[in-house]
Amino acid sequence: MSVPFDRSGLSTAEALRRLETYGPNTLPGDGRRTWRNIAMDAAREPMFLLLVTAGTLYLFLGDLLEGVFLFGMVFVTIGMTLYQEGKTERALDALRELGSPRALVLRDGAPVHVDSRTVVPGDILVASEGDRVSADGILLEGTEVEADESLLTGESVPVRKQPGMLPDPAPRPGGDDTPALYSGTLLVHGHGLVLVTATGSLTEIGRIGSALAKISPERSPLQKQNARLVRIFALAGTGMSVLLVVLLGLRSGNWLESVLAGIALAMSMLPEEFPVVLMVFPALGAWRLAKANVLTRRLASIETLGATSVLCVDKTGTLTENRMRVRALFAGGELHELGNAPLAPSLREVAQYAALASAQAPFDPMEKAIIELAPPGNTGWTLAREYPLSPKLRAMTQAWAPPGQAHYIVAAKGAPEAILALCRLGDDQAKAVGAAADELARSGLRVLGIARARHAPTVLPDTQEGFAFTFLGLLALADPLREEIPAAVAACRAAGIKVVMITGDYPTTAAAIAAQAGIDPGRILTGSELDTLDDAALAMRVREAGVCARIAPDEKLRLIQAFKAGGSIVGMTGDGVNDAPALRAAHVGIAMGRRGTDVAREAASLVLLDDRFSSIVAAIRSGRQIYQNMQKSMSYILGVHVAVAGMALIPVLLGWPILLYPMHIVFLELMIDPTCALAFENEPAEPTLMETPPRPVEAPLFGGRTVLNALMLGLGSLLTVLAAYGVALQYLSEDRARAFAFGSLVAANIAQIFANRSHTRSLLHGLRTPNRVVWMVAGIALLMFVVVVYQPVLAGLFRFHPLGAAELAIAIAIGATSVVWFELLKPVLGRRTSTPASPVR
Repeated sequence: MSVPFDRSGLSTAEALRRLETYGPNTLPGDGRRTWRNIAMDAAREPMFLLLVTAGTLYLFLGDLLEGVFLFGMVFVTIGMTLYQEGKTERALDALRELGSPRALVLRDGAPVHVDSRTVVPGDILVASEGDRVSADGILLEGTEVEADESLLTGESVPVRKQPGMLPDPAPRPGGDDTPALYSGTLLVHGHGLVLVTATGSLTEIGRIGSALAKISPERSPLQKQNARLVRIFALAGTGMSVLLVVLLGLRSGNWLESVLAGIALAMSMLPEEFPVVLMVFPALGAWRLAKANVLTRRLASIETLGATSVLCVDKTGTLTENRMRVRALFAGGELHELGNAPLAPSLREVAQYAALASAQAPFDPMEKAIIELAPPGNTGWTLAREYPLSPKLRAMTQAWAPPGQAHYIVAAKGAPEAILALCRLGDDQAKAVGAAADELARSGLRVLGIARARHAPTVLPDTQEGFAFTFLGLLALADPLREEIPAAVAACRAAGIKVVMITGDYPTTAAAIAAQAGIDPGRILTGSELDTLDDAALAMRVREAGVCARIAPDEKLRLIQAFKAGGSIVGMTGDGVNDAPALRAAHVGIAMGRRGTDVAREAASLVLLDDRFSSIVAAIRSGRQIYQNMQKSMSYILGVHVAVAGMALIPVLLGWPILLYPMHIVFLELMIDPTCALAFENEPAEPTLMETPPRPVEAPLFGGRTVLNALMLGLGSLLTVLAAYGVALQYLSEDRARAFAFGSLVAANIAQIFANRSHTRSLLHGLRTPNRVVWMVAGIALLMFVVVVYQPVLAGLFRFHPLGAAELAIAIAIGATSVVWFELLKPVLGRRTSTPASPVR
């Protein structure tokens, strides 16, 4: 029985006071890394340890200035790490803010949506089917409430809930017919009001929150791939550094100098920027997606977005506006177009029985439109029984007990063929009704059949087939296509992505909407046909289908699995509880943020905050851009490290004076880090981004053509700078030659930035493409080099001698020209890598 309570709920002021008293409704550990955590992680990085070692050696040698400089660079390195990872954490904080679950509570006498973290003891939650319970509480009142408490009990069978007071002792999770509801559990049936009794760490799940907080998420395939790459570089760098120390020490006898050269080589070969790219790019990309109304719940899904080849979308609310209106009625053998005039008496019965077969306080746009057309006028009637729609019979029936009448009034609505089957019409009448339904469906209208029955005051039948229905007519509703849909579908086709519409509608209606949207329906697949196919046959059949009609929500999972079995990378939209398995099964599940249930949002990788299909296309574009820019950044990192490591090793092997000491490597790292993490992350998309087919999902981020481009650029820079150093040593003093070659190396690194901005367009075109961060990095790097060369203390620290103006200009020009030969090859490389997307059915 219901528990007496104040339906006005808490006041806003009282809720704020309780929030201060009890704290936010969150589990222990919010997953956020503090600046101390970031600094401690940075202090354990190999680059940090190498810097400390080099600084200590300089102090041991008595070179106070060099030692202080390197230890100063230790703090600069940590500062840059704090900035870069702090920016990432701020982006993740913004995502957490957007992704925080919402709760519907009674405040000041009205239902309002609030951040679930602000729910407090004493709040009254309005809970509906598909909602995740925000806090522990008791059910004050409810109808047929069932909850999935498997999160706490491990048992998948839902348990019944009954309104009432908590017994003493309080029940444990998992029992039937108790009033207790628990934070994190899922309402799988019914609706009700819940009085919050505990929040945060005081909830049942909060007691185990500390253990949950210690569980680390599994690394993505991309993270594992790059961890292996870093290990390979680190091992190779260590081996070569040890070899260099031994060779140089034996040759010169100066072992401390040899160790410094070995440290410089190890630093030059350590690609510490790879993990930075993997962290910064997805996080900032997800933050940008959020600003475009797409919330990324799993950062790893960004890797998959660019590979999506099949996009399965709902019709209602995704392709259409989800604003239904009744446009036509078929009754008495005649079709009637509806305008703004009142309904004619001959049509009123069809509309009223359609309303009696609908929810009386509906959320569904279709049922809202029916109620608005003809309110049922059943005040005081009791709903005796509901017969919900099922995959076998796509119709729903409601039996009413009017006061003072000795019979039940029964109303049914559903798919025309289902209603015709319930009414058992003769062939001629069924053909006439079927023809009218087809005519309405060809106009893109959603068609429902309406029927009525009376039933004696005996036990109601167990199924809808137990009633003697009379056919009343057809009701046709319009849900206009969103204005941006044709252009968005065309963009998907140009990008080699097949768009498949999945709907519960009549096949003819679905085909009409698909034609308006620009979707090729192919051979329309129906739910009845799907039921006759085994998994292997279905995987073959879906290749020909662009429209799947009369599909029940629980049949979507088989469709997703069929597309996956055919080798497609599948994105799928959904909003209901029954969509959750398919959303989870898809490579990229996309939930509706406005009309979607909590369980759908939690099962999905992405959440559309505006429920618009064009946002999905924007997300795919952003996903491709993020992936493309990560490739450019990592290509730059490898190319630069090839040149730097080569200049740290080869001059020593040739018996030339050492060019690069640890302070030189630190200088170059100060240029490389912001370039790879910030400059390339801001790089605009290539013009052909959405004109190329999806990449193979198994294709490595860093392999094949990307590695080849990086090696070509790196070797080009290495050979150019090495030649410049060799010639300079013939005509200039050692310190002057070192400054000359280092200037060429700095300029070559800057040239690689611009060369990697596009592997298909020319460098000149890249110079005209806006990216302020790139220019800032290039300008600051050149300015820093000039300061180091001409400031006496710094020049002495770097073992430089000031260059003449002509020598400085020549050094920079030599470095800049190191990529010219690669630019000449770009047209050839571009033709091989830029393949237009194949037309998609």
